[in-house]
Amino acid sequence: MAALRPNRVSPRLARSAPLWMLTPGSFGLLVVSIVPALYTLALAFTHSSLGQPLAAWNGAANFQALWRDSTFAQTLLRTVLYALPASFIQLSLGLLIALLLQALRQGQFVRSLVLLPLMTPPVLVGVAWKLLLAPAGGLVNGTLLRLDWISEPVSLLGSDTWALPAVLLADTWQWLPFVVILCFAALQTLPADVFEAAALDGASPRGTFLKITLPLLAPALLGIFLLRVVMSLKTFDLVYILTAGGPGSATTLASYEVWKTGLQNFNIGAAAAQTLVFSLAVAAVTWPILKALQWVERRTG
Repeated sequence: MAALRPNRVSPRLARSAPLWMLTPGSFGLLVVSIVPALYTLALAFTHSSLGQPLAAWNGAANFQALWRDSTFAQTLLRTVLYALPASFIQLSLGLLIALLLQALRQGQFVRSLVLLPLMTPPVLVGVAWKLLLAPAGGLVNGTLLRLDWISEPVSLLGSDTWALPAVLLADTWQWLPFVVILCFAALQTLPADVFEAAALDGASPRGTFLKITLPLLAPALLGIFLLRVVMSLKTFDLVYILTAGGPGSATTLASYEVWKTGLQNFNIGAAAAQTLVFSLAVAAVTWPILKALQWVERRTG
């Protein structure tokens, strides 16, 4: 019986094989990102309703109307002023809790109990916090009354001053475990020999944290902060459940405003224009953080 000879692959086919392997992924990227982006761009330059998309070309009319409307500019500013402090607070608390858990060597605790808020659907998180913050029978008002910090129940979600901080509180409860897990994982990657050398040199815990831990963690912390900023800028579920953008427009964030324009007012063209402007705002906010991350990675790499 003749010996079996291995099939020979032509050099040309071998060179083109990587390109063919990229085809499924490229097609998926085209379907889920490029096509919707082009469709949104087309909607932004047309008169489009929910029932009649791309009904008539109107040029830059949607953007001109958006330019004349100061409400959306205020919404963008409110969104940025919400996202940046929320992300910083969550990163600071997450790092603090991760350091505490590392000191207590409670990795198993992190993997089990801390995941609970992450597994809760956002709608249920909103409903739970709406009950907790309710003026009548809510846990928060009941606790404040028992501590004599307030003399009568306060409608936190109905206050222009406290509604947005209340949304931030619920958002922090939901996403803080996510930040804790990322910070805890970053702490596990730090080289132990550096800390052993610092201990032998007599470095204090505060000095070790400021001069060793924090600089080594800087790239990871900036990456986590960037991720949370992007996620916070897109906050929708909690606003929808807790306040519906109110009172007035005190908690109307950009995602909720786009939803209201498109699915309440049925002005899909204007909603598409708002989406594009919002995307540019997100890029403007995240670009300095991304540049800072790249600079830190070059310094520590």
